[in-house]
Amino acid sequence: MPANPEDCKTRKQVRVGRALRRRGLHFRTMTRFRPCIDLHEGKVKQIVGGTLDAADGAAPRENFVSALPAADYAELYRKDDLRGGHVIMLGPGNDSAARDALGAWPGGMQVGGGITPENAATWLDAGASHVIVTSWIFDADGRFSEEKLAALIAAVGSERLVLDLSCRADGPGRWRVAMNRWRTLTDLAVDHTTLDRLANRCAEFLIHAADVEGKCGGIDEALVALLGKWNGCPMTYAGGARSLDDLREVERLSGGCVDLTIGSALDIFGGHGATYAECVAFNRR
Repeated sequence: MPANPEDCKTRKQVRVGRALRRRGLHFRTMTRFRPCIDLHEGKVKQIVGGTLDAADGAAPRENFVSALPAADYAELYRKDDLRGGHVIMLGPGNDSAARDALGAWPGGMQVGGGITPENAATWLDAGASHVIVTSWIFDADGRFSEEKLAALIAAVGSERLVLDLSCRADGPGRWRVAMNRWRTLTDLAVDHTTLDRLANRCAEFLIHAADVEGKCGGIDEALVALLGKWNGCPMTYAGGARSLDDLREVERLSGGCVDLTIGSALDIFGGHGATYAECVAFNRR
């Protein structure tokens, strides 16, 4: 498995970020649009967060179902050099589509959904730049497991690992990581202490705000501000984005330290709030 050329930069960014925070300072970067490919039953979809496998047995709320294969989206992102996006497998039946997408742009996208130490390396071999992990690093009761995280690091190395700390609000100004399709709150808070604790155990963080995901009702501004004040390693926020203005707002709130994924509002996913072309242009400023 070849090393990612950004790994040295990432490790240095973590060290520099920590040193600056100790002095009460930050280094400024630039918010980027990060693309996504969400897969459900082998198709590219946009689904309202938390409606998969609902307790009442209801079908997930789908904002969009594409007639195009996943590889077409990956090829589009490759053409526009949009690196660091994520392919997320929502349940079974998505492996083939995910492999096609990764094969369309080797090294250009991350992959998550059902990742374990046993299969993580095979996804890197299939073309993923990184593997994304959430639920596997917790036990069945939602307790964070140092041993399970260590097993993943032993399998692929921290430099190829993205920790998905997607979360739900747990009171004013507080969030906890949610697992099992965002239905179960874990014992891990999303705060600067947790980010400091895990920063040298991964290359990046991916954080969906599950309470607003897929609703196109606006980002969780307080969460973005919290993440931006930490500024220790690359991270991407997703959830609620509805227009290009949200890219600008994430940049303002985070000081340019947090990237943003736009899903359901994007025109290539049937949305009307933001065009793919203007997001590409945003990255090329």
